[in-house]
Amino acid sequence: MALPFPLSHAKTFVLAGLLLASPLGFAADGNLIRQRANAVLSLMSYTVVPDITASDLNIGGGGNEKNSLSITQFGGGATMSEEFPIYLEGTLGYSRYDPQFVFSNGTESRKIPVKWNSLNATGGIGWDFKLHTDRWGGNLVLRPIANFTLGTMASDLRVGAYLLQQSRDADFKFLDGGRLNVYGLGGALMLDYELFSKSQDIDVELRYSKQELRSFDSSFAASGEANADNLGLYLRRRAPISDWTLLGKPVRYVMEGARTEYLGEQRGLLGFNSLNSLGLGLELDSSDYDVVISRTRLVARYMFGNNTTGYGIGLAMSF
Repeated sequence: MALPFPLSHAKTFVLAGLLLASPLGFAADGNLIRQRANAVLSLMSYTVVPDITASDLNIGGGGNEKNSLSITQFGGGATMSEEFPIYLEGTLGYSRYDPQFVFSNGTESRKIPVKWNSLNATGGIGWDFKLHTDRWGGNLVLRPIANFTLGTMASDLRVGAYLLQQSRDADFKFLDGGRLNVYGLGGALMLDYELFSKSQDIDVELRYSKQELRSFDSSFAASGEANADNLGLYLRRRAPISDWTLLGKPVRYVMEGARTEYLGEQRGLLGFNSLNSLGLGLELDSSDYDVVISRTRLVARYMFGNNTTGYGIGLAMSF
């Protein structure tokens, strides 16, 4: 069983055109706080769908603020067997958004730093429908997937009595330990071509994903919603490096490429419409040993897109 998308840790730095981390220092009225809380919910949409290109984003908010927004995702998935081709996947996503608000009582004002953290887990279940087997032994399958998400967003601000005494607005009180729980339902449709042979392995995936996120059981006065909607293409080729063996098996080089096109609400939300990734790495085969992991891949990646550039390291495993 192979992971169709690798566990990865990549850093991408957005250079311009950022909606959620625009210049810091806002007037702290109830409507603005509500907008920012709902915006944090929108950040989850980048972590609920398996996505190599956006596996870890670190975005500055202007000035010396280099980590006003951070998004990280880890995940994996596999078809259980050819005889029973059920497909299971899962991702774990985390984001942190660090805006600042300016609170004023009419005579004085002060900056209030805020840290909103969100954590979500997504599961998926699908089924492989084999469409074609070519003369080289490659298989083309159609894979519909149903996805579900549970998550939470919380403020870890501790503003003390000063702020709470100035206003009884529930929107302000949300800043002091508020919480927003989230559920999501959606699905994906994937075309997957796989060719495994002694000379090379080829994997090509085209995936359309859509999920709707909704808040529930919130300590915040307003509810929120967001949609994840994107189209992703992933390509990978693995082949042995001549005369180089480790663990009794040839060492393989890995070449990969990926592109994610963001649609709907996600398009332009963080300053880009799409992200691309190019990767090169090595793979070790441990299948001759009595261990759970049969293959381990380490891949260096370069990422780029609209107003965006970055780099990363990805770790993937096959079982």
